[in-house]
Amino acid sequence: MKYAKSGDWPKAQAAFDKAVKVQPQDALYLLNLARAQMKNGTVNQAHLTAMKVIALQPDNAIAVEVACECLNRQNRHVESVGLLERLPQHVTRSAQYWQLLGESLFNSSQYEKAISALFEGLALEMDHVLSHYRLGLSFNALGLKNEAIECFRTALALGMGPGDLAAQGMLTFIEREICSWQHAKTDLVVLRGLAAKLPAHAIAWASVFAHVTVTDDAQEHLRVARSCARFQARLVEPFAPLAPRALGERLRVGFVSADFHQHATAILMAEVFEQLNADPRFEVTMYSHGPEDGSPMRERLKRACAKFVKIDAFSDLQVAQMVRQDSIEVLVDLKGHTRGSRLGIFGHRAAPVQASFLGFPGTTGADYMDYFIGDAIASPLDHANNYSEKLALMPRCYQPNDRQRSKPQPCTREEVGLPRDALVLCGFNQPFKLSPEVFDVWCRLLRQLPGSVLWLLQWNDQSSAPLRAEAEARGVDPARLFFAPRVGAKEHMSRLALADVFIDTWPCNAHTTASDALWAGVPLVTYAGTTFASRVAASLLTDVGLPELATTTLADYEAQVMQLASDPARRQAIRDHLAHARETAPLFDSQSYTRDFGRLLWAMAERWSQGQPCDHISLIDGPSS
Repeated sequence: MKYAKSGDWPKAQAAFDKAVKVQPQDALYLLNLARAQMKNGTVNQAHLTAMKVIALQPDNAIAVEVACECLNRQNRHVESVGLLERLPQHVTRSAQYWQLLGESLFNSSQYEKAISALFEGLALEMDHVLSHYRLGLSFNALGLKNEAIECFRTALALGMGPGDLAAQGMLTFIEREICSWQHAKTDLVVLRGLAAKLPAHAIAWASVFAHVTVTDDAQEHLRVARSCARFQARLVEPFAPLAPRALGERLRVGFVSADFHQHATAILMAEVFEQLNADPRFEVTMYSHGPEDGSPMRERLKRACAKFVKIDAFSDLQVAQMVRQDSIEVLVDLKGHTRGSRLGIFGHRAAPVQASFLGFPGTTGADYMDYFIGDAIASPLDHANNYSEKLALMPRCYQPNDRQRSKPQPCTREEVGLPRDALVLCGFNQPFKLSPEVFDVWCRLLRQLPGSVLWLLQWNDQSSAPLRAEAEARGVDPARLFFAPRVGAKEHMSRLALADVFIDTWPCNAHTTASDALWAGVPLVTYAGTTFASRVAASLLTDVGLPELATTTLADYEAQVMQLASDPARRQAIRDHLAHARETAPLFDSQSYTRDFGRLLWAMAERWSQGQPCDHISLIDGPSS
């Protein structure tokens, strides 16, 4: 106890371990040993020790809390919920009990129950800042954006210390989601100020996706991502590195994602998985930590691999051990810093080669990720210092596309509520990509183009009214804004073709949405910046043979939109070009894309196999087969 009180946890653990050996049935000794093990980072051992206490004393609430904290640290949240809920009813629940239950329920996607548990905890400890933060996350997950904003503001008022960056990121992002811009400039300044103060070796949670989408400084993105990547692997003990070995005839490739169901990532990757699986040079394993949604896409993906493994109920360590046992040579993460990511798996150094791809538009900042798969436009080699990973560049646009998706079918503007003869400027990006600065330009375009309308997607119920008000404040009749409800993929593709010009956002471009627009035959104008997220649409346009529609200044962006708006013949020529491109352009050639992607996977693996250190890889000048 003397060592524990002084914070010398290694000595405390050694002493408690000796005490337990003398009296193995003493619950107090066991409980103190569990606490010491947890403090020393051996959470699996601490969990097992705490469970011994619970076996002796099922109503020992402290032991239950210790065990559940260990389970949560291992991403075993469902087990944690079960253990907490099994605590006998006569036992008084502490604030910490409810806080742990709220955390476990949230991470098990049981958001309404999480809110109830967190409120129970706050009734006992009103100033528990993490509970306010987790309430914000839970409300956000349920689409209750204004409630989430208030929770994050409360957490920031109480002060989260290093966690302020995460709370401020979520606050700024959600305000963008509902186009609530009255505090936009101030909140962005605060967010960037917090990022600027991060120490060089910071280990702190952050809303990295929010940062990437609302700011345009690639070095700032890297600094924030590094801090968060270290935080996610802070309790991880890497495995011993695998010695280089000769590769077999089949390269064992693993993909890790929560999106192996009806999701944008799956839609883009489906045909690539199918073709890789059919190629005798590859053995593909999918490690899924997302929901079983019963969709046709889920079943399609299960057929598109040699092995489909559900890992949502397993800890990062257990998954990393599976990867080792499966002898995976290249492990690819398809999530990055997005909701539900499991970067901790990669922190164990489960595979000899680890790469980040597709799901997150920027660097992971993780020193345990070897490669970032991109291309020469979205992530050129002269931008390499913006990435913690080495760049592995495709000889075409990095983004895959599924040629099996539906083509636009005949549809009229009257059917979707658009005026028949208007010039339709389409901005179907999610509202978090909008900003006052973007909207300034769009409204200026509308003012210069009489008879034009702005067509937006109704992503949520809360953004349309603020956008109409913002339009009116900029001298544009709110009646010129039209909102399209969310519909199925086939219907969406058909109505998308009714637009005259797709106008892109910055500093986060349209990504999947841009490839949809091009597939639908709609001319697209983008403004390319210096970050990956701001250069994706430029890469897509280049790969589809329309690089001139990717501009590098706002003046050129506006001029290009105006030129297209006033030249119906040019718009039709681009439509004809895009219709032909569905069958001929590299962007939509899934077979050659998969060949190049496979070559890149082999190139990464071969460097390891030959004992060479990771380095940038570019297939741009190489053969295409």
